[in-house]
Amino acid sequence: MDLSPLFQPFQYKNLTLANRFVMAPMTRAITADGIPTQLNADYYTRRAAGGVGLILTEGTVVNRPSSKNMKDIPFFHGDAALDGWKKIADSVHAAGGKIAPQLWHVGNTPSGWEPPVLFESPDTMTTDDIEATIKAFADAALDAKNLGFDAFEIHGAHGYLIDQFFWDGTNHRTDAYGGKTLKERSRFAVEVVKAMRAAVGPDMVIILRLSQWKQQDYTVKLAQTPQELEEWVLPLVDAGVDIFHGSQRRYWENEFEGSDLNFAGWLKKVSGQPTITVGSVGLTGEFMELFSNGAGAGIADMSDLLRRYERGDFDLVAVGRSLLQDPEWVQKVKDGRFEDLKAFEAASTAKLY
Repeated sequence: MDLSPLFQPFQYKNLTLANRFVMAPMTRAITADGIPTQLNADYYTRRAAGGVGLILTEGTVVNRPSSKNMKDIPFFHGDAALDGWKKIADSVHAAGGKIAPQLWHVGNTPSGWEPPVLFESPDTMTTDDIEATIKAFADAALDAKNLGFDAFEIHGAHGYLIDQFFWDGTNHRTDAYGGKTLKERSRFAVEVVKAMRAAVGPDMVIILRLSQWKQQDYTVKLAQTPQELEEWVLPLVDAGVDIFHGSQRRYWENEFEGSDLNFAGWLKKVSGQPTITVGSVGLTGEFMELFSNGAGAGIADMSDLLRRYERGDFDLVAVGRSLLQDPEWVQKVKDGRFEDLKAFEAASTAKLY
């Protein structure tokens, strides 16, 4: 496989990357009660040294009482946590990498905590709660800028809080934050993006991760047609999103009938903005197989990925499990050392390496 086209530099606003490979955000929940440590810094720095163009961190939560559902998911607020993230950003930069935190609120997704925590959701939040949450996202954005991060990503996918507002299955509000249409239910996300853009100014890159599927239901499709997709994303562009991260479980699956564009391809087509594709890149096994049988995955041919990229369907490629297994995955691909790539093993999800 000649994947040299994926090693072209990428530049947008103040974000300049050495290549098109992104480390996908992967929840690790391996911090000391939410405070990042040197262990976390070393984990990200290995991937930067291994040639990743942009590291998207695991989800790190904004300053709301119920923004996380596991105690060792990292905070992105408070002096101790922010000091830990500053050390991570500095370490990644010293290794020649670029890094963006993924800013997160899990909403009312299940928790293993006892006693159960009362989580925020579209159907339980007051207008004051919504306004405070929007401010918490804006504060996190400004902290990311002040700490020296290169960009930040908003998690608006996979059935977490922002996505819960998008989805009619979880948003039954009858006020301005609800509605019968996807465009109406996008108001919360639009206001979050606007507030974050106002906090950081015009030049810092804002990435928004979206998905059709949800953890709660893999078959969900928020936008049934390209027109609905356009009505969903264009207000988000106007609000300040620079790059859309089109999350799907398998990047090679086409989003709408009659076209072989995947989700990232359609996001780029309707928005006119750069996009990131993701979903089992370089692997033969699909992510959820981990939880059904613990199986690993072999190394897959990426010629179709390259075909879609060279056609202009997307600008960046996010790699998850392969980088979890092998910090040097990008450098090995660049060198053409495909025989040295390590096949993914499920045990890699339980440790930081």
